[in-house]
Amino acid sequence: MNYRSLVAASVLLLSQLIAAQSSKVAALIQHGQSALETGDFPAAVADFRQAEELAPDSLPANRGLVLSYLQTGALGEAAEVGGQALGRWPDDAELLHWVGLVYFKSGQNSRAQELLERSVKVDGAKFEIHFDLALVMLAQEQYAPAAGELEQAIKLDSSRALPHVLLGRAYQNTNRTLQAIDEFRTALRLDPKTPLGHYHLGFAYASLGRSQEAITEYERELKQGTNNPQVSYRLGHSQLETGDLVSAIANLRKSIETDSHNADAIYDLGKALLLSGDLEQASAWLRQAISLKPTDPTPHYQLARALERLGKADEAKLELQRFIELKKSQPDMGGMATGRVQ
Repeated sequence: MNYRSLVAASVLLLSQLIAAQSSKVAALIQHGQSALETGDFPAAVADFRQAEELAPDSLPANRGLVLSYLQTGALGEAAEVGGQALGRWPDDAELLHWVGLVYFKSGQNSRAQELLERSVKVDGAKFEIHFDLALVMLAQEQYAPAAGELEQAIKLDSSRALPHVLLGRAYQNTNRTLQAIDEFRTALRLDPKTPLGHYHLGFAYASLGRSQEAITEYERELKQGTNNPQVSYRLGHSQLETGDLVSAIANLRKSIETDSHNADAIYDLGKALLLSGDLEQASAWLRQAISLKPTDPTPHYQLARALERLGKADEAKLELQRFIELKKSQPDMGGMATGRVQ
């Protein structure tokens, strides 16, 4: 075989090897994608890892490997592979998205937000990126920008209930309660059983002083089988505001059975018992509220009232003095922020 023939044969063999490797990589990527779709994440990791080893410069292989590690909870490996991949493809929207989620799940919210904001700039037409960026912002109590991202997500896909619930919460936390109510209602129209949908709508009504409407929504939430003690607490709180002491006491006790450290629920129970005339029990619960929140002035005031009616004038004066001193030392603690019925 002459030199030219040898070169031609070598080139042909190399082309065949490259084609065979490319075909194998493509098959691994396809198989890995199928594993991701069926929830077999360990198999997806194995496929994408092999594909990446055969073709380190394959963007789909790197994307798939990062996502597979993320889905299995292997955040360290996902961060390592993702960081290397972003070194090659710094403006890839999917990589920025997946690696941003890796940091979010790792508790590194600032870094997560940075990457997700970059992802949105590269590809702002994907619902998932706006939605996940909003989650990161909500985790950092950045309610106004989170609302903006959720608004964008809903423009892209308005059929899902959860974004409307989260947007309602963002509106609620930026004093846009009427808009929040609209979002909660929309979420419930889309999915009447959306988790805590009635609860959030009830809270919005309560923040406007519409206690009876709030009670209706809290009761609807409980009828759906919700075991969240916060729902029972808020229901009892609103019933206390309307003067339904029997129902308030029952729901506050139910809440405390599950969450025995909720000082606000314990305070409300103490006050409800005081208003119903059960002075000894009221005093006991109010003392417990004080032990959980020693710097909160309000339980001292209610305890002073209970002690005075029990004929314990000296103790009542001491509690009233503590109330006055604590009240002077801090801002007003009334209102929905603390759930107080004073």
